[in-house]
Amino acid sequence: MKKGILFLVIFLLLGLAVSGVGVFAGYQQLQPVSPGKIEAVTFVIPKGQSVTAIGQRLTDAGLIRHPLAFRFVTWRSNLSNKLQAGSFKISPNMSTAQIADKLTQGSNDVWITVLEGWRVEEIAEMIERQEFSEFDQAEFLALAKPEEGYLFPDTYLIQKSATAKTFFQLFRNTFAEKVEEDLAAEIDASGRSLEDIVTIASIVEREASDPDQMRTVAGILWNRIKLGMGLNVDATLQYIRGYDTAQQAWWTPPLIADKESTSPFNTYKYMGLPPHPIANPSLEALKASMNPRASNYLYYIHDTKGQIHFAETLPEHNANVQQYLR
Repeated sequence: MKKGILFLVIFLLLGLAVSGVGVFAGYQQLQPVSPGKIEAVTFVIPKGQSVTAIGQRLTDAGLIRHPLAFRFVTWRSNLSNKLQAGSFKISPNMSTAQIADKLTQGSNDVWITVLEGWRVEEIAEMIERQEFSEFDQAEFLALAKPEEGYLFPDTYLIQKSATAKTFFQLFRNTFAEKVEEDLAAEIDASGRSLEDIVTIASIVEREASDPDQMRTVAGILWNRIKLGMGLNVDATLQYIRGYDTAQQAWWTPPLIADKESTSPFNTYKYMGLPPHPIANPSLEALKASMNPRASNYLYYIHDTKGQIHFAETLPEHNANVQQYLR
């Protein structure tokens, strides 16, 4: 760290030392690239980007003269930990110090992350907690609930003035692009409908923890569908339960009584797929649903440590229950 700072100081004070105008050259590195009135451009800082990377990108964009000048300014003014992620309007007629200061002020946009396996209500709650003054949660739920499963989990940069419709269209359009368009060949090759793929993927997302497990669990679910067996998955019971006010959480462990629910999402009572997806699955879960691992497994359980155990027959499954859940 000290060596880096020393290097910055030497760079700015000496600059082109061979010409004898080092201090002046160092000073020049901090001045605007173009002092004239130039229209501001949008500069985006992703989450977690380093000061070094930001300085290099500012230089590449023609907004500052040298990345080391930006590093020096942020160090001198103690701004390194104050730079914000988001989008900013910046002009090359601003000095390096002015630009650094600008990047610590409120962004025009906000980064949000929609997590894999969230249901629509969880997405709405996350947005409601952010700085979106025009967002209407009830309007978003009305738009999004019929599209459960088709809102793509990702990290998005969104204007603070975004409305419920803006959010819904962004999430839905991203799904259309990354799944319906980019994976069209895989969907067709699977021999299954997009609706069935997304529904299975939404269950897989809640029932498996990594891509390898996802393929095996997807294969089991498709095996059960093919044989006319019930899916018997707890995730659908959790979907029925919804928000647990006592635990203040979604997706809480289901109770034995939940298996008696008459909801069409009760996969212990009704055969086949539930009426629609129960969550918004990741790309990995969708791919697992399209390309499941072939096996003779029909059962699986999660032990108390979260490890998953598979079985081909009911006696094997019961043995796993006795061994890992007792």
